[in-house]
Amino acid sequence: MNGCGDKARATEPFGAKQRRFASFAVIALSVACMSPTAAAQQSSAAQQAPSEAELAKKLSNPVADLISVPFQFNYNTRINPRNSGESYTVNFQPVIPIHLNHDWNLISRTILPLTSQTQVLPGSGTQRGTGDTLQSLFLSPAQPTTDGLIWGLGPAISLPTGSERLLTSGQWSAGPTGVALVQKHGWTVGVLANHIWSFAQTVSNAAPVNQTYVQPFIAYTTHDYWTFTLNTESTYNWQTSKLSVPINFMVSKLVKIGELPVSFQVGARYYALSPESGAKGWGARAAITFLLPAK
Repeated sequence: MNGCGDKARATEPFGAKQRRFASFAVIALSVACMSPTAAAQQSSAAQQAPSEAELAKKLSNPVADLISVPFQFNYNTRINPRNSGESYTVNFQPVIPIHLNHDWNLISRTILPLTSQTQVLPGSGTQRGTGDTLQSLFLSPAQPTTDGLIWGLGPAISLPTGSERLLTSGQWSAGPTGVALVQKHGWTVGVLANHIWSFAQTVSNAAPVNQTYVQPFIAYTTHDYWTFTLNTESTYNWQTSKLSVPINFMVSKLVKIGELPVSFQVGARYYALSPESGAKGWGARAAITFLLPAK
């Protein structure tokens, strides 16, 4: 059996090795960043723990000083021109703040999708595995401006970690990302955006990536930790001139399981605009987020 395994590894395509290594590297980096911070938190949790109201508010802030580990489920249907495809995706998307000094934080946001999809192209069958990883880093002031503006800027990098050809762009891509928001009287209003270009391919004849993502969002958090969120997650492909505009409405509730704060979320999605080859109509979203408040 060892001989067979060695032979399989020897004939594995170089691109597949790169994608597998990149997937492991992303997970290892996330765990490594979380471990020392979490250990430091536990030593003074009783003195440092924010209120549940503050945690619920921070959940609506993409650059909050809050370690969160969301598992987000998404369902899409009516994919491809025949409307016969569907997909199920679980996004593992840890958010880790790194305190650079008294004035600045570096926020790491990772999205690693695990996908099962069927007939995303007519006759394409079923694919299951990892998709491409999006790693974003935001340099953000530790405190809002005098006008209450919270912002962050940095790079976004798409790693070709997809385990199958129809789960990956086959390209390394990068570009700028930014977020800006205001939080007042329970309301959070803001926008997150990025633009990425491809610069190296891992799959022969992979299409170039030139893509803009814009996510305006508005959320309201009640005094008993319910949050109602409306956003769009618009993507424009400059190579094909195709626009996708899903509108999401979500309801979440923050609770404590023992001493661990956990947020549960459910919601619906509707595609206001979609290319012929993309998902259409209604979809669904659900998520569970584990919170580790940073000091």
